[in-house]
Amino acid sequence: MGLSKRRTHASGATARPDGELCPRHSLHEHALGEQAAYDLISNELLLDGSARLNLATFVTTWMPRLAGELMSQTADKNMIDKDEYPQTAEIEARCVDIIAELWNAPSGGAEHATGCSTTGSSEAVMLGALALKWRWRERMRAAGKPTDKPNLVTGANVQVCWEKFCRYWDVEPRLVPMEGTRYHLDAEQAVAHCDENTIGVAAVLGSTFDGSYEPVAEIAQALDAFQQDTGIDVPLHVDAASGGFVAPFVQPQLVWDFRLPRVASINASGHKYGLVYPGVGWAIWRDDTALPRDLIFDVNYLGGHMPTFALNFSRPGSEVIAQYFMFTALGRDGYRKVQERSSAVARYLAGEIAKLGPYELISDGSDLPVFAFTLRPEIRNYTVFDVSAALRGRGWQVPAYSFPPNREDLAVLRIVVRAGMTADMADLFLRDLRDRTEVLAKLPQPIQSADAHDAAFAH
Repeated sequence: MGLSKRRTHASGATARPDGELCPRHSLHEHALGEQAAYDLISNELLLDGSARLNLATFVTTWMPRLAGELMSQTADKNMIDKDEYPQTAEIEARCVDIIAELWNAPSGGAEHATGCSTTGSSEAVMLGALALKWRWRERMRAAGKPTDKPNLVTGANVQVCWEKFCRYWDVEPRLVPMEGTRYHLDAEQAVAHCDENTIGVAAVLGSTFDGSYEPVAEIAQALDAFQQDTGIDVPLHVDAASGGFVAPFVQPQLVWDFRLPRVASINASGHKYGLVYPGVGWAIWRDDTALPRDLIFDVNYLGGHMPTFALNFSRPGSEVIAQYFMFTALGRDGYRKVQERSSAVARYLAGEIAKLGPYELISDGSDLPVFAFTLRPEIRNYTVFDVSAALRGRGWQVPAYSFPPNREDLAVLRIVVRAGMTADMADLFLRDLRDRTEVLAKLPQPIQSADAHDAAFAH
């Protein structure tokens, strides 16, 4: 489970220079001192993998030096305390306006767009989905119908936060399984799973399994037709955790956002392709009518009346400041160059890997700068899990995992290209992949098996 377990045996302690044992899992009786504590912890952290070589995570692992300095200077500012830190609150509002404009939200004459910062996209998903449930409940009550069986439609490829929402807030998850070469939700399957108890459909702009975009415009069109046929109005939420900061710059012609009237809300991670260190996310609604007032609280004990709509309360303002720094420093053109560069590296890597022989592409990085690949069926003497383990020996972290229902038979490797992954680093990776593949090709049988790993991936 990854939960902390209390340890009392001798291995749970480390020796101080004076020979006294310093416990790791309980509070020491005497002060260790700032320098000794720093040395102890920094030495332990050497055992972590290199963030720059982590091709598994979507999370930003590189920012400009000045961004890091600005984050250090603002780490003590409490984001929720808008009375004490009014300029930080103003900067948050600016970021919301910038993102809403980026996603083509209608202004409607409002002074500011409707949205907020969060600790990440998972919290933003919870907020967007809660608004869907509240609006559905209001509609059902107004029609005199029961409200005890809400459901939400998504593909089985969604991030685990969607399943958490359904479990925590008592909503039936209707997870559409994969079939054949359809690795995400499509319009036909989305509508087929909807009924009057559906609070909404969640479409993903950038699947974590293979980096592909779900056809948001087609799903919206199908839901329009569904309403015409049945009278049932099912809103659409776009989980743009990664794609929200890629598509506007790399695929500007793609219609997926508030240009579609069916889209009620969108979330994204500032700490993914928003280019900010963890953790900041964003939840944006089409307008204030899409966010029920019952979900907004007013607090005054911090010094002034202020509305709040978030699952978390106190949190540092530094990540929001860093987001505004990146918006200000890069502008549209800068974001475009960064994301296009990542996309070019991803497509280059995918093309070269396809040429190696044993590998077969599942996706090629043409949506997100992310792609997945598997071994050809004739390769039987090693697995994708062997490849992942072999690459880790060179410091590269490339996840291997099985797909969700109904494609549990498909095991893949996935590469995420982010800012900081240069063409030179890509060539170094390809060299190591070639070398390790040649070694694995000589194995008589697999070392790692899927049985030793999680059956599905939920990153």
